[in-house]
Amino acid sequence: GGGGGGSGSREAVERLVREHPVVVFMKGSPAQPLCGFSNAVVQILRLHGVEDYRAHDVLQDPDLRQGIKNYSNWPTIPQVYLNGEFVGGCDILLQMHQNGDLVEELKKLGIRSALLDAEKDQDKK
Repeated sequence: GGGGGGSGSREAVERLVREHPVVVFMKGSPAQPLCGFSNAVVQILRLHGVEDYRAHDVLQDPDLRQGIKNYSNWPTIPQVYLNGEFVGGCDILLQMHQNGDLVEELKKLGIRSALLDAEKDQDKK
């Protein structure tokens, strides 16, 4: 690749992953995901009460779609970034959701998972 500053360039992608604590590269939008895996990522974040995040629709931008794969060295979309660090795709996020790691990672970002409050309600019963 050349040193162009297009949306798929390393610099451009780096800016995007650092612009917010939670960044998702997906197909479609959170309101209307266009693939099951992207939808799963949106649903997992929703379960944790994470509504404030940046989502980038790679279908709108082929350069970005390729650029993000190069950046993370990960061949598929969706991709999730926490604090500028590549976490993984849908399966990894699901695993982190199931084993409790996602609650911990969000806590590091200063985001309190809604699941913690849901568990508290369970205790009351």
